[in-house]
Amino acid sequence: MSELTWVREAGHSRYTYRLRASSTAGTALLAEWDRCRWAWNECVARSKKAHQVGEECGPARLDRMLTEARATTPWLAEGSSVPQQQVIRDFGKSRAKALKDIKDRKPIRQRAGMPRYKKKGEADLTLNYTRLGFRIKDGRLHLAGGIVLTVVWSRGLPADPSSVRVYRDPLGRWYASFVVRVEVQPIPATGAVIGVDWGVRVTATTTSDAHDLPHAGHGRRAKADLGRYDRMMARRKPAKGQAASKGYREAKKLRTKTCQKIARQRQDTARKWAKRVVTDHDAIAVEDFRPKFLAKTTMARKAADAAISATKQALLEMGRKHGRDVRLVHPAHTTKDCASCGARTKHALPLSERTYTCTACGAVSPRDKNSARVMLVRAGLYPAGAEGARPPGAPLQEAA
Repeated sequence: MSELTWVREAGHSRYTYRLRASSTAGTALLAEWDRCRWAWNECVARSKKAHQVGEECGPARLDRMLTEARATTPWLAEGSSVPQQQVIRDFGKSRAKALKDIKDRKPIRQRAGMPRYKKKGEADLTLNYTRLGFRIKDGRLHLAGGIVLTVVWSRGLPADPSSVRVYRDPLGRWYASFVVRVEVQPIPATGAVIGVDWGVRVTATTTSDAHDLPHAGHGRRAKADLGRYDRMMARRKPAKGQAASKGYREAKKLRTKTCQKIARQRQDTARKWAKRVVTDHDAIAVEDFRPKFLAKTTMARKAADAAISATKQALLEMGRKHGRDVRLVHPAHTTKDCASCGARTKHALPLSERTYTCTACGAVSPRDKNSARVMLVRAGLYPAGAEGARPPGAPLQEAA
């Protein structure tokens, strides 16, 4: 298995591969994770104590704390210092982001929470190694501390990786995610632009009928299987303080496998659609929609099955990969504005009203199609024709 994901740094992407870990290597990785989890929890404790007494608690001080702990604790010194130092870097970034959100007086629902303790058996197992902490030799991944892992090379790396993240999924399978610097892969220009509006009944409505993305319904098709596994787990749920039975663990494993299958299906649908949109258009105006609030509505189940966030992310990554002009548009009032004259309706538009009628110019169009054209107008793109083709020589203007 291989997966490519573009990261925020310009020109960098992640290449993910499956790992074959022996019992010895798996035990060593678990022991390394125990040390890293201890380092994280110690950083949380020191940070809280420093806050109570009004002291600074930056990465430099935490680095000294780690050095002293490794000198006095043989168990901690048995592991590599590279992933433990990366834990401190990650903790520092998390804490700095939380403090910045508090300083900027962001609403509580939008703040990044302060770092919390990682509980054994609940936290995700993740180990980060910089270039000094790993090497690839004879097709195998050698980690600091003498841990050797076999990589399933489903595709080659385009360049030498600068870092690697080793993690384990809920089914106990190991993966390695390499950060690699790559070049943009340009594709032929088409002279076309497109606007994208997100929804629930139709996941993506565009200004081109041929590029609309209908609701795939992967979760709906697996609903019966998930319900059966949930009932199996409910019948076999262990009492408080007792170990889970083999039947309970097997039912939980089947449910997890089904959920992962649904996630892969959603990801595959999103990437195929994003590839088609990016290939056929030079510029894309995308609604910067954040569907988190839908989780509190009656549309929560269908909205989650639509996977709007994953589809949007796939479109952004594909556009960045091929050097396309992707512009995010603020979603405020996009359903009320008229794409033809720019007038805004004075009355509320219920979701049951699927046809947009402008009271100023009299334009009538499907509600989502009008919103998709509003994306183009706000992004500064000027379509001509049903397929969104620009007039010859017309420049792409930046949005105001």
